[in-house]
Amino acid sequence: MYIKVTVQPCLNCYKLRGTRMLYDKDIREPLFEYLELTYGKIRILEEKQMGRSRADVVMVLPDALVGIEIKSDADTYARLKRQVRDYNQYYDRNYVVVGSTHAMHVKEHVPDWWGIISVEEMEGGIDFYPLRKAGENPKVDWKRKLGILWRPELAHIQEINHLPKYKEKSKAFVIEKLLQKLPKDVLKMQVSEELFERDYTTIAKRIRDYKVGRL
Repeated sequence: MYIKVTVQPCLNCYKLRGTRMLYDKDIREPLFEYLELTYGKIRILEEKQMGRSRADVVMVLPDALVGIEIKSDADTYARLKRQVRDYNQYYDRNYVVVGSTHAMHVKEHVPDWWGIISVEEMEGGIDFYPLRKAGENPKVDWKRKLGILWRPELAHIQEINHLPKYKEKSKAFVIEKLLQKLPKDVLKMQVSEELFERDYTTIAKRIRDYKVGRL
């Protein structure tokens, strides 16, 4: 069983299946539309640093962060082992989105709990086929996951949960306290809410204001 979502292309962009390779740039925008149609309320963050790698896509859901690695027809598996290790540290669930040339063999390169979505070019659009649903990631490191948040965002979580401010303490200390004081189910929702509300146009000012307040 699969869910088929066809994203209408621009004129003459996509032709009959198999006429050309799909590259990362061909996949991204149709993928974002597919994810929105599938999950409803989401926020997409692109190219986020995680350890030694970069996550191609982070999908923020109301109760989870989902890492998404794109392997187009033009890509190889050369870096995937290291990327899988890094994704597993940060995100609640993970998916690999692959061009049809990888669909038969990608399961050999990712853990059983990773989801797999195949993408193909068809007449009339780009089609996505979920081959395996992602399970809960048993290796997520909550300290690294909370480390995705900036200090003002962590401070807001402290505030809404009526926790001490710990303004003179390090970010690592604050993260440790949040993990001690709050259930993970609560933190999941609150981390997602902070990322839904993140405004990249004002965060520099928020960080400056936070530092001034701390001093």
